[in-house]
Amino acid sequence: MAQSFDYESASAADEGHTEASPLERLAEIAARTAEETGKFANVDAILRIPVTMQVVLGSATIPVANLMKLGRGAVVPLDHRVGEPVDVVVNGRVVARGEVVVVEEDNSRFGVSLTEIVGPLGQGDT
Repeated sequence: MAQSFDYESASAADEGHTEASPLERLAEIAARTAEETGKFANVDAILRIPVTMQVVLGSATIPVANLMKLGRGAVVPLDHRVGEPVDVVVNGRVVARGEVVVVEEDNSRFGVSLTEIVGPLGQGDT
């Protein structure tokens, strides 16, 4: 059975901490919860497991015939519009949503500013 957490209350309980990213705070909450319940003997080992993270800008469905006609410079319209949130997917599961931003240190790269952490049953915690 999945256990839900009050993300806001957990963040408020961390007085004296410097501002951490939402994923860092989520990792701290998970580690603290695991320690309290005693379910994991070594949380650090779990937190070091590499995962694949993707940001889904959108998708499109087109017939194979049109796919075969695509060439250099072709534009395929996606189902997301400019300004709509993008999904952050880890190992095939949506874990957050955010906005596409330009990375400050390197203007030729994009990043994602997280706006919502998705709860265990697909419910968002803002």
